[in-house]
Amino acid sequence: MTGVDDVQTPAVEVWARATATAPEPPLWLVLGAAALALAGVLSRPVWPRLRHLVTIAHEGAHGVAAALTGRRLRGIRLHSDTSGVAVSSGPVRGPGMVLTAAAGYPGPALVGLGAAALLAAGRPAAVLWVVLAALALLLVQIRNWFGLWSVLVTGTGVLAVTWWAPPLAQSAAAHLLTWFLLLAAPRPVAELSRARRSGRARDSDADQLARLTPLPGGAWVALFALVCLAALGLGGSWLLRAASPG
Repeated sequence: MTGVDDVQTPAVEVWARATATAPEPPLWLVLGAAALALAGVLSRPVWPRLRHLVTIAHEGAHGVAAALTGRRLRGIRLHSDTSGVAVSSGPVRGPGMVLTAAAGYPGPALVGLGAAALLAAGRPAAVLWVVLAALALLLVQIRNWFGLWSVLVTGTGVLAVTWWAPPLAQSAAAHLLTWFLLLAAPRPVAELSRARRSGRARDSDADQLARLTPLPGGAWVALFALVCLAALGLGGSWLLRAASPG
């Protein structure tokens, strides 16, 4: 018999994959993913390429904050120099604008923290499916060709791992992505601090927030760093505690 059952089958299969639990990952996998992610963050040749992933999370966080605070998201652009911009409309001052401007730099760390929580609960597949869904939602907001290419390539890679990779490979990919977001998030904050000291970031998120609030830009940079480091410490501890020593 065809009809409703045939239509529902793919959705049921996706749901089953996304909600599947996995056994505790071996400690070597968790530590190996952390080491590989750290190497990517610290490598001068590799970092400029991997930084695009941080930019996607950064601008996506701006977009989510804008939507949650009632602002209208006009579009997101991602550039080849790893910069980006999320344009929203609404009141030029007030809590909505402050939260939207403040969401970018902590965004990758908070995404990593959420992924670490799912991994600690034994759901590596859910990490990949949530990332895939987030990229699909982001895709419709992209307003330039490089941004479209970046999101499509990233989404294709995540989809390939999610759909065809065996469970252990999915767990490794989820841990690698999570560690990368946690470890990478503080580096753009450090870059922002250096750029502001040299006068090259006069319209940064921190400087916009300084104009919107009583706090100076340096205080906002420090707050960004604190959130990123706290997420790294907390998320990293969750990942390590969830690992099997065997």
